[in-house]
Amino acid sequence: MSSRSAPARPRRIDSRLLFSWFALPGSALAALLIGAVMLLALGANPLTGYHALVSGAFGSSYGLASTAVKAAPLLLVGVGICIAFRANVFNIGGEGQIAMGGLAGTATALALPGVPSVALIPLTLLASALGGAAWGAIPGLFKAYFNVNEILSTIMLNLVAVQLMNYLLAGPLVDRSAGSVGGLIPQTRLLPKSSWLPVIVPGTQLHLGVVIAVLVAIGAYFLLWRTSFGFRVRAVGLSRDAATYAGMPVRRTITLAMTLSGAMCGLAGAMLVFGSISHRMVTDGSLTGFTGSDGFNGIVVALFGGLNPIWTIVSAFLFGGLIVGGGVMQVVTNVPSDLITVLEGLVVVFVVSLEYLRRRTRRLEAAERRQRVETGPSTSGTPPPEAVQLVGTGEGSG
Repeated sequence: MSSRSAPARPRRIDSRLLFSWFALPGSALAALLIGAVMLLALGANPLTGYHALVSGAFGSSYGLASTAVKAAPLLLVGVGICIAFRANVFNIGGEGQIAMGGLAGTATALALPGVPSVALIPLTLLASALGGAAWGAIPGLFKAYFNVNEILSTIMLNLVAVQLMNYLLAGPLVDRSAGSVGGLIPQTRLLPKSSWLPVIVPGTQLHLGVVIAVLVAIGAYFLLWRTSFGFRVRAVGLSRDAATYAGMPVRRTITLAMTLSGAMCGLAGAMLVFGSISHRMVTDGSLTGFTGSDGFNGIVVALFGGLNPIWTIVSAFLFGGLIVGGGVMQVVTNVPSDLITVLEGLVVVFVVSLEYLRRRTRRLEAAERRQRVETGPSTSGTPPPEAVQLVGTGEGSG
């Protein structure tokens, strides 16, 4: 009796490989192609514009240093977004948390002018982290215990933060020294030199904050994927009902995730203050006047990094280069600087679209596997390979 082999199934490209390795570069490439069309519509040469962008951001040691400095706050905000989004809470309040972190660190530095750098720098960074953490804990508590929509609460807290910042920078913290203009500019006096982040490479802006941001991102990766707390965060993000059934403290986990997210944004505020050229906190009356929209750009950085703190390091460096090089491109091609904002928005659109396709593909593949298991041969004593894989990974257990 001859055994008949099953017909060979046609080989196809692994969709997981496609979405994992080509989704993000493809999104960036698609955004650049559309940007090239816009440059043509504005009467500029895309090759000239993109050459100016790349050379301005990465073509010299000074450009690389400027890119790294710009990437530091983006990276810290992006890491905070990764932590919050992994818990399935959406922190849109990075702008306000940056401002509160900057205010807390600034107040600490002004209150302790005689403390040496070895003690004052850690104190100001800690104060900034605590300021951002407190501002992030508020919507976290509201979400966890009262089910208040965190998107609305974080946006509203941004409005509160800008009013508080304007009050402090125009009143208690305003510069009234002899060389000022009588307190007409909303800024603090020059911060103590012992609070400045030391420059690593002389002749550039590269300061210690860049190294701190990278170390924080690496630490956040180990926190999320190598600790029990990180497991709880990811479990709560995947299913709060299942996490509750497993006995996990869901409310506390959500609150801590938002608190840590706010702390990361608060550290970003410290980078903007103590790593700046002016070495003081200054604004134009709006949040973006101080943050430079890093609170919103950090969301783009986190999404482009796949909500993974390690890949967010690369993403922040690329977006920092996009912002730094965009200024050079504007000068060379005489195009509006808003074009860089458009490119960032296009990247978000493509990344979110591909994430939707990725999840849809995973659902279809899971349904196909279940169907093969249910309709597999039942007369043989050997179960189909798919069932063995599901049981081995624990996915098939109830």
